[in-house]
Amino acid sequence: MSKVLRLLFLFASLLAYNSSVGQSSINGTVENENGEPYVGAHVLLFPKGYSTSTDDQGRFEFADLEAAEYLLTITYLGTKNHSETVVLKGEDVQLQVLLKDDVLALQSVVVTGSFEPRSKLSSATSISTMETNGLGKGYFRGTADLLNSIPGTFTDASAGEVFTRVHSRGISASAEDDMGWYYVSLQEDGLPIGLVQHSYYAPDIFHRTDIFTARVEAIRGGSAAITAPNAPGGIYNFISKGPNDIFGGEVRLQGGLQGENNPMARIDGRVSGPLGKDWFYNVGGHYRKDEGARNTDFTFSKGGQLRFNLLKKHKKGFVKFYGKFLDDFTNRYTGVAATNWDDPVAAFGQDFNTTALLMPAFTANVPDGRNLDGGGTNLFDPSQGVHAQDKAFGAALLQDLGKEWSFSFNLKYSHKNANWQTSISNAYVSLNDPLAYFISGAQFPIGEVVFKDAVSGVEMARVDNSWILIGEPFQYVGSGTLPYDGIMGIAAWLKQNRSDEWMNNFTLRKVMEDHDLNFGMDFGRASTSLFTQGSFGFVTYEANPRMLQVTLENPDQPVLDLSDSNGLSNYGGLFFDNAQADIDQTAFFVNDLWEFSEHMQLDLGIRYEYIAHKGGKDQAIPYENEGGYDGNATTEYDNGILMSSGERDSFDFKYDYLSFSTALNYTVNEQMDVFSRFSSGNKAPEMNYYFNNFSGVPINQKGEVQKINQLELGFKGHTRQFSAIGTVFWSQLKNVGIADFQFDSEAGSVFYAPVQVNDTRTIGMEWESAYSPLLNLAFTFNGVVQNAKATKWTVYDAAGTVDMADDGILDYSDNELAFNPALRFNLGVNYHKERWSGFYKWQFMGERQGNVANTFQLPAYSIFNMGIGVEIIENLSANLEVTNLFNSAGLANFAGPNSFGASANSATAAYIQANPDASFIVFPVLPRGSYLTLDYKF
Repeated sequence: MSKVLRLLFLFASLLAYNSSVGQSSINGTVENENGEPYVGAHVLLFPKGYSTSTDDQGRFEFADLEAAEYLLTITYLGTKNHSETVVLKGEDVQLQVLLKDDVLALQSVVVTGSFEPRSKLSSATSISTMETNGLGKGYFRGTADLLNSIPGTFTDASAGEVFTRVHSRGISASAEDDMGWYYVSLQEDGLPIGLVQHSYYAPDIFHRTDIFTARVEAIRGGSAAITAPNAPGGIYNFISKGPNDIFGGEVRLQGGLQGENNPMARIDGRVSGPLGKDWFYNVGGHYRKDEGARNTDFTFSKGGQLRFNLLKKHKKGFVKFYGKFLDDFTNRYTGVAATNWDDPVAAFGQDFNTTALLMPAFTANVPDGRNLDGGGTNLFDPSQGVHAQDKAFGAALLQDLGKEWSFSFNLKYSHKNANWQTSISNAYVSLNDPLAYFISGAQFPIGEVVFKDAVSGVEMARVDNSWILIGEPFQYVGSGTLPYDGIMGIAAWLKQNRSDEWMNNFTLRKVMEDHDLNFGMDFGRASTSLFTQGSFGFVTYEANPRMLQVTLENPDQPVLDLSDSNGLSNYGGLFFDNAQADIDQTAFFVNDLWEFSEHMQLDLGIRYEYIAHKGGKDQAIPYENEGGYDGNATTEYDNGILMSSGERDSFDFKYDYLSFSTALNYTVNEQMDVFSRFSSGNKAPEMNYYFNNFSGVPINQKGEVQKINQLELGFKGHTRQFSAIGTVFWSQLKNVGIADFQFDSEAGSVFYAPVQVNDTRTIGMEWESAYSPLLNLAFTFNGVVQNAKATKWTVYDAAGTVDMADDGILDYSDNELAFNPALRFNLGVNYHKERWSGFYKWQFMGERQGNVANTFQLPAYSIFNMGIGVEIIENLSANLEVTNLFNSAGLANFAGPNSFGASANSATAAYIQANPDASFIVFPVLPRGSYLTLDYKF
């Protein structure tokens, strides 16, 4: 071999040797302190910027690395972050990483309520999180039920999955039963579920939590004023699971018994993995069938949803496409009758745990007041409840522009339908009350009234009501009677709501040495329509109601039908609302996070919001035709149908305002931060202002913009065994427009009283803590102590009629604010060792005022939940949970006296004094449920 060849061979050998010495790898496993692997933990390597996720054995690897010094960072939700320096000298490095539990997830990254990702510890916001592990264990009866564990958040899920209420810090005045999410934003992946709210059309109708949900981030007040569209009271953001880097998935089966052994069954599933180069997919959803927690003669809930996301990663960001298909039927429970104002007990043979008082299932066709001349009808079947459909599609992207500039964009379109076929009200109406007969729409239903079971046709009772004209009680004719000598004041409630919505968020970010600047805009556009029709239903007043076919059978006169064969009466005569609106929302915002010292950060943000409401509402008049709609003089039930007069009350109003929020965060050390924040936010009216408050009169003025001011002082800290978050707050709500739902007994129609403008104030303290004295044992304790006051509050007293001559104003200023407990907390213990786990939780709800008059108090109550879990084999686990273990009959809500059209404010001091033995309507918490969950991961 020549000298040149030998030199070339030596050079190549040295090059190969140096290359082999220079290329090595870092690999390892990520486990918990019990030696169990963490699947999907996020592993970052700096300064290369490489990232990966652990596989199903908790393993990760970075290959072909040059000899150098690296910083390895590992994060996993619910654990403390792990960082360590790794020095490569030409040999592979094998690591075994143990992640320690962070029960309050103080070191996890949060994205809600801020314009850039921050750790929960350093975020100057009152934020709480629920992680995947907690969401996967147990059965939640809807969104509000799940949020019951969030400190400082008041939830009322007594009606079931929908028709719920959620609020915090006393910002609650307009969060009524039919619009319970008025001040807060319910979100999925950073965008609202919907832009539109009005009566019986709230975001919880279109939201279901399932296996696709990774975590929940909850902001109470504060920065929500500048980071959420028209929702200064808080943000509840449900974040979806992202795609897996490797193929995998999960199947979850749930079954259980509720109340008096009513069954439910549910299946959840998710599959995810790579799809070509740098493409990843994720598909999942659920289906369920639930007979309900209370007794009905129909399936209470059925249906489900399918969700997906498709992710494309690249060096400087990602692009994601996502969607949701929701097709779901559910219902909602109405109240239960009680007596004894001081210590309520169930009345009229009803039960706080099992009674539903809903119409039984039947099928009817009711003339459509929008198309009477064309013979239009609406199908009504109360077993359908609310049929919710949501088809949503979106795209999101994050792009690094270089030189510390980046931008993010999120766009979503959704088409929503909510078709209500259910009942409203369930009040007792005595057979001595003329309303029991005249509400049928008949001109003079006096004489011998016959009540038959609408299903069997068997006569139940025959009544001579002519005595009531001279003030004497009715008389039964024959031996038959009706339960409790009365009927139920109940309406067949048909609502058809549709909405097409576009929304997007755009943020441009610039990171400098001491500043983190964010500029951006939110935009939303919605076109929504509403149709409401109400008919009366003749129903027995008993725990398991039956429909009644009712006739008037006077001697020597033709038989008059006061109801149809199903028991429906006064077709379309109680309600008629036909409205449409377009909503535009645009907001511009800027936020600066200024780190002006090593330990101090100033967070300052402003938001300008512009909202336009344009639409119209039909005026209603009775349909005029001899013999009623069908022209038959013997069918009295179709004589009062309401229809459009051809006149339309239009509205076109615009609202704009400036909100701001500023915070100071001080980092004491790596384990402790303190912060203060002041926010001034605004709440523009929702569609209910136009749809509800103007009955047959022009909509000649725009609604009040409510003002929300909040001051908070907070502390966050953790040690090896203890973590805690505490926030002292002051909140003020001004310009609250309140309109009570009332009934005119003379006209037999429903109306809303004139709006009253009121103010409230709340001071209190929220806390969230966790203590782990032993490796496998943790105690959690969170809650709120508060004082909520109606600093200015008046109620319009319509005196039971639409006639304003006898009206008055009741002043309740400086009373306690209704439905805000002075004390509420959750105390729990969690145990996990090897294959076994378990928990026990105590939920306490303090006494609350049932109305602003402070004349009725809802007693304090406790609910206990417990569960036990076991890993049967690798990847297969089972959990058994019992909710409301001791079957508490706690009362969550109050609807006032037990009379048709009454409200909580009807229970004045004078009324209670005059009617000490009267019955009233309460909403009990849901009864005990036992659920078995099988979870398989692959």
